[in-house]
Amino acid sequence: MTLAERILARASGRKKVSPGEYVTAEIDKVMAHEAFAAVYMNLAAAGIRKIWDPDRVFVILDHYIPASTPRAASIHQLVRAGAKQYGIMNIYRENEGIAHQVMMEKGNVLPGELVLGTDSHTCTYGALAAASCGIGISEMTYVFATGRLWFQVPETIRFILTGELAFPLTSKDVILKLAGEYSAEVAQYKSIEFSGPAAEKMDMSSRMTMTNMSVELGAKFSFFSVDEKTVDYLKGRTDSRISLLESDDKGSACQTYEVCLDDLEPQVAKPHSVDNVVPVSELKGTVIHQALLGSCTNGRLDDLHLAAELIKGKTVHPDVRLLVIPASKEVYRSALEDGTLAVLLDAGGLILNPGCGPCFGAHMGLLAPGEKCISSTNRNFKGRMGSDQAEVFLASPATVIASAIQGCIADPRDM
Repeated sequence: MTLAERILARASGRKKVSPGEYVTAEIDKVMAHEAFAAVYMNLAAAGIRKIWDPDRVFVILDHYIPASTPRAASIHQLVRAGAKQYGIMNIYRENEGIAHQVMMEKGNVLPGELVLGTDSHTCTYGALAAASCGIGISEMTYVFATGRLWFQVPETIRFILTGELAFPLTSKDVILKLAGEYSAEVAQYKSIEFSGPAAEKMDMSSRMTMTNMSVELGAKFSFFSVDEKTVDYLKGRTDSRISLLESDDKGSACQTYEVCLDDLEPQVAKPHSVDNVVPVSELKGTVIHQALLGSCTNGRLDDLHLAAELIKGKTVHPDVRLLVIPASKEVYRSALEDGTLAVLLDAGGLILNPGCGPCFGAHMGLLAPGEKCISSTNRNFKGRMGSDQAEVFLASPATVIASAIQGCIADPRDM
């Protein structure tokens, strides 16, 4: 079986499942951010006094941190009240960071688990070979009450990655290339497995970027196999046994794509869709007003290190705002202690608190009409980051920093 089939079979108490079948699966963990406020209200309205298993629930405040409107403050108030009422002890407060980063850093996700979240980018956990995805409020209310949910077993597509990425390209360029080459629909309600020599070389940070943005290709689940990098990442984060899950090439795949990375150029997604992708050379010179480095896609320590390496001794263009948002408190502290934040600050960057920030268009760092932002985030939909008359271009951390220095979209290789 494929990884998705193996995990759904185990979770539904069956020896084998096949694509297209419907199963009812027992959930291992759930993550809820501010959307828990709506789940709490649903549970209360239904008269549900106890939830399925408080110890398997993780609540993380990350989208409106710190609260900047009375509505946001009220949402946080509801989240705290709900966690207290239902005995949820795994609640991470405002200073911890973005849910997906925190869940993995804290060892709350393990290979082979079935994990659901109230955020579409919950598929990030596939970097650890967990079957994870985002679900809606009504579905999550049901999971809170029962610990179960139905699934249609997805077909699997495989991306076999070969070749070498030239510095300073990153896995963000790879996933943007896949979106542009194969469309945002290529994996619609399918599972993605990344394999091949180039995939095996990717560190955990790079893998998280790939699985995080797999939902932008339509994926239900997204996976890397468990290997030494997985085990090393989890050391010190969990005492639990690690399942050595590997992609089985004998498992049925409805499509297999082989992609060589040798001659890949830096990639940029133009407004207003993630698969509207072109090489950076086609956009060089496009004036920008804001550059954003951060998010659950590219706010990790490796991303900040690369940014500092490129910008050291240089300054942000006077017409550009460079926003830097570490993905978590752990990332923030490490970047503070090793001097990375000082380099970015001295170059003219604005260091913001860990969290989602302007990524989803409702909290700080938003764009005015007519402004353009180049961002390391995962979506560039119209109105996503403020005004619906603004434009967001998606790119790797290296391209974001090169553009912040030049004042226009730039090729980081030129630096």
